[in-house]
Amino acid sequence: MASASALKDGRNPRTLHTAACLIIGDEVLGGKVGRLIGRRTRLLWPNGASLLNLKRIETIEDDEDEIIEAVQRMSNRYDFVVTRHDDITYRSIARAFGLPLKLHAEAYERMKKLSRPNKSQPNFSWDVDSPAKTARLRMIELPTDESRDLATQALFPRDELWVPVSVVNENIHILPGVPKLFESLLEGLKPFIVDRLVDPEGKGICRVIISTPLPESTIAGYLTELAAKVSARGVKVGSYPRWGKKNNTVTLVGRDRDYLESLVPEVVAGVEGKRVTVEGEDEEHEEQ
Repeated sequence: MASASALKDGRNPRTLHTAACLIIGDEVLGGKVGRLIGRRTRLLWPNGASLLNLKRIETIEDDEDEIIEAVQRMSNRYDFVVTRHDDITYRSIARAFGLPLKLHAEAYERMKKLSRPNKSQPNFSWDVDSPAKTARLRMIELPTDESRDLATQALFPRDELWVPVSVVNENIHILPGVPKLFESLLEGLKPFIVDRLVDPEGKGICRVIISTPLPESTIAGYLTELAAKVSARGVKVGSYPRWGKKNNTVTLVGRDRDYLESLVPEVVAGVEGKRVTVEGEDEEHEEQ
C-alpha cells in the first residue's frame, strides 16, 4: 500500500506550486451538479487558506479526444491536477500518455474486503465471472506505467475505502466522481503531498470573501482605489458578479492574514456587505 511516508524518498520529487481541476462529464455541462464544482474548488482553499495556487478550473464533455487534449496540456502546465473518474476517463488518460490499463492488485483485494453487498445483486460472487464482476473490475483497471514505482501510481488516502486515487504522469490525480468520495479522498491526499508544497502549512495564500448587494458598477471606483492601496502589500482585490443572484462577491487574497483581517471592516463598509465563509452562503441561508 502506498503511504504518505513512502512518497518522501524522492519518487515524486516535483515541488508543487500550482493546481488545476479538470471536470469531466455531460451532467456537469448540463448544470445538474453546479454546486459540486464550487465544493471541489473550495477544497483547495480550506478555512480560507490555500495549500496550492489554484490556477484553472476547466469543464469538458465526456469525449475521449477532449480528455486527451486537456490532460496532456494541464499535465504540462500545472504541478497538481485533479479530475474525476467516469466510464471513459481511465481509458482516455491512459491513451493520452501511451499507457496500458491494468488491474491493480491491491485495489482488487481492498475492493473485495471493503465493498458492501449490493441488494440488486444478491447472488454476486467474487469467485464467479459475471457481467457485474466485470463492471466492478473496470473501476480498478488503472493507467499503469511499468517503468515507474507502482506504489506511487495508486494512493489509498482513506483506510476505510477501497477506492484508489490513480496518479498518472506523476501529477494527474483521478478521483471518483461521487461528491462525498471526491471530497474525502482529496482531503486525504494532504499527507501525501505536504512535503512537496512550497508552503506546507497552507498559510501562504489566504482568501477573504465578502458578499455585497451592490452591483459591480457601483463599487468599481472604490475597489480600484482599494486595489491601488493594498497592492504594495501583495493583496489582490477581486470582484465577481453572480448572475441571477441577489448578491455579488468581493475577494481579498494575499499572504499576510493579519493584514487581510485588518481590511475587512473597511471593505465591508465600503461595499455595504458582510463577510461570508463561502460564496453564496448568505443566499443559501435565506432559501432554507
